[in-house]
Amino acid sequence: MKEFAAADLTRKTGDLFEAATISPVAITKHRKPRYVIMSMERYESLTHGQDTRRAFRLDDLDDREADKLIADLQNSIDND
Repeated sequence: MKEFAAADLTRKTGDLFEAATISPVAITKHRKPRYVIMSMERYESLTHGQDTRRAFRLDDLDDREADKLIADLQNSIDND
């Protein structure tokens, strides 16, 4: 999560809003995250139960889903 110091809010407002359109942004005070700014679309999806995540038991995955999961995990490991 991108972070902005509270002291930078007036000087970097444009950068903050630009970053918040992409993903939530932490506002820090004394180097500790204190607040989060996010797009209205993201906020509404969180507060109106429009979460599209799904949970599975590993035993319930078919071969195609299991292969995709393994490939995505490997990609995440390789790119971090």
